[in-house]
Amino acid sequence: MRIVCRTVFRFALRLACLMVLFAILASCSHTPPAEIGSYPAANPNDCLPPIALSDQHGTRLTLASLKGKPVLIDFVYASCHLECPVLTSKFRLIANALGSELGNKITLVSITLDPEHDTPAVLLRYAKAEGAPASGWLFLTGAPAAIDQELALFRIKRMREPGGAIGHVAAAFLLGPDGHQIRQYDALQVSPKTVVADIRNALNG
Repeated sequence: MRIVCRTVFRFALRLACLMVLFAILASCSHTPPAEIGSYPAANPNDCLPPIALSDQHGTRLTLASLKGKPVLIDFVYASCHLECPVLTSKFRLIANALGSELGNKITLVSITLDPEHDTPAVLLRYAKAEGAPASGWLFLTGAPAAIDQELALFRIKRMREPGGAIGHVAAAFLLGPDGHQIRQYDALQVSPKTVVADIRNALNG
């Protein structure tokens, strides 16, 4: 009887040790899930070429002039009442979280999808209405051909629907100082906190 008990005890002890070992191995190999709406860059294009556009103050600039620091970029238009206010609201939260780093270390850029109507004055009104900071965040417009050329680098097309709305992908992109993509986002799903963390990683990388 004692021999049987010792055998059972040893078996139970070994089983318990194996369970502990499996638990340790599982915890060591556990990989945190990817942040919702944030994806690795899959586009090798230089997304800041020498395309000339105008900001909300009417100042002419080339996208290439923004190189040298990271750029967070999205695409919106002033008369949009669906996705665009959500995207702009998230950018505002990101801008607020960045504080003094905005403009000094990183630039936010929103390029219009409706250059036929979004003049610099229209974009300035839109920026003010959405509570965008006065500096560090550019709202850009330009000739439709220039806008389409820039969109093509992101593999995005703008399509005007019969009612006048513009169909588009609600996406945002984090570009490195060289103009190439670091991260891409589903801008409706990703949290501002995730984007800010990616920006900080880019600044410290």
